Amino acid sequence: MSCISAPSTISISRGAGPFPQPRRRIDGPRRLPRSVSSRNEFPTHPVPAVGAVVFRDGAVLLVKRGADPNRGLWSFPGGALEIGETVEAAAARETLEETRVDVRPVRVLDVRDFIQLEGRQVRWHYVLIEVLCEYVRGEPFPATDAANARFIPLRELGEYKVAPTALEVLRTALAARIASSETFGP
Repeated sequence: MSCISAPSTISISRGAGPFPQPRRRIDGPRRLPRSVSSRNEFPTHPVPAVGAVVFRDGAVLLVKRGADPNRGLWSFPGGALEIGETVEAAAARETLEETRVDVRPVRVLDVRDFIQLEGRQVRWHYVLIEVLCEYVRGEPFPATDAANARFIPLRELGEYKVAPTALEVLRTALAARIASSETFGP
């Protein structure tokens, strides 16, 4: 029996924290332009995606979605994984792309499904992997598909239209924060 191995076009660095970070991406299909936001609409299979949960000074980093799903709602920066990309690298990349904030992934916080139906068809099906991240540097600025981005003080969250899934994950994150001694930002 023969074994086929994947091309060795990825290198892992262990010095960047608890998660290995790819220095180069594995070769794969060319990335579609951001304007093709419906590439995951009406999927044939669930789409793995990440959300980055970032706290700083009693506030949480959220983006106002500029495209479906959840257009107009506030949620965590994030998006679909790219081929050959780790969950942690995707969380850091998506946060930087959507907000220009640099983060360091700490650990996976939560995994849940986001399924939205249109009639009897599945319009969106993401398997959301929420990653707790440590704030490193940068001030939020909306980029790519984010209509707005900011650190929102936790006490002011009621004034924003936050996606229900994001509120559930935030409750999980805050419970974990209370139950552990982890650092949730400066």
